[in-house]
Amino acid sequence: MSQPMTVQCPTCDAPVEWSAASPSRPFCSERCKLIDLGAWASEEHAIPVSPDAEDELFSGDLEAPHRGH
Repeated sequence: MSQPMTVQCPTCDAPVEWSAASPSRPFCSERCKLIDLGAWASEEHAIPVSPDAEDELFSGDLEAPHRGH
């Protein structure tokens, strides 16, 4: 039988076995999972986007087209 893969916990760098025996994977514990969630919620973590991306996303006419009667 092959050995399960081991990854590093993104929060504390502890080794985590990637298997059903580690329900919080890739985190080593529920605590590390919640610490990471808190970092996202407080915007310590963010997905980088270019400054123009938001302008491009919201630059179009957001209203539904009017139907002539």
